[in-house]
Amino acid sequence: MTLKITNLTGGYGRIPVLKNETFTVENGQTVALIGLNGAGKSTTIKHVMGLLQPQQGTITLDGLSLKDDIQAYRQKIAYVPELPVLYPELTLKEHIDLTIMAYNLDSTATWKQAQKLLEIFRLDNKLNWFPINFSKGMKQKVMIVCAFITQAQLFIIDEPFTGLDPLAVHDLLNLVQEKKQSGAAVLMSTHILTNAEQSADCFVLLNHGQVRAQGTLTQIQQEFGMDAANLDELYVQMSKEEADA
Repeated sequence: MTLKITNLTGGYGRIPVLKNETFTVENGQTVALIGLNGAGKSTTIKHVMGLLQPQQGTITLDGLSLKDDIQAYRQKIAYVPELPVLYPELTLKEHIDLTIMAYNLDSTATWKQAQKLLEIFRLDNKLNWFPINFSKGMKQKVMIVCAFITQAQLFIIDEPFTGLDPLAVHDLLNLVQEKKQSGAAVLMSTHILTNAEQSADCFVLLNHGQVRAQGTLTQIQQEFGMDAANLDELYVQMSKEEADA
């Protein structure tokens, strides 16, 4: 599976947030979107999911665009948002059943996978709980479970570590690694640069809606002329460039 974004210009109104953004996420690869607040990370994700329409440019998954087949396109994607979105009138079990129906998954096989994930995230005894009973971190775990029981080819994870305890972060990173090894593509947006540096294969650094640099850590170090820098130091350098602009 390949996510291909080509010359994407877009945003929420006439004045674009994104300007000629181009990058790809290949199958078996994790790409981390990095940037300051307002750089265009969430806007990029909303365009990929079809929540915003491009002013210019194209977005395809394995050559398929939203215009080609909206249902087939969206069934290729699983999404973990920064802020959990749960239905207050549905239990945890019903959220999983809803996910199974939405993705046309085999119920028996998917519930076996769900049970494993529920145990990993210590939710297996909470199937009859409603969202009002969950903490923010627990709600985020529900979103993770619902996303990772799917057979999606692209996993989009927006600020996934917010509200998670260190053990849950470790478990999530293991899941990302497993999906990547199975051939899925992962697009991750995060401010937790240490986790990004450890888990991502490539990085896309956004600045004012434009790609400032992209590639492996070594390639980005060369782009900035900072051969020994870690991701945090490169982020700070990009911030200084913005302040000086």
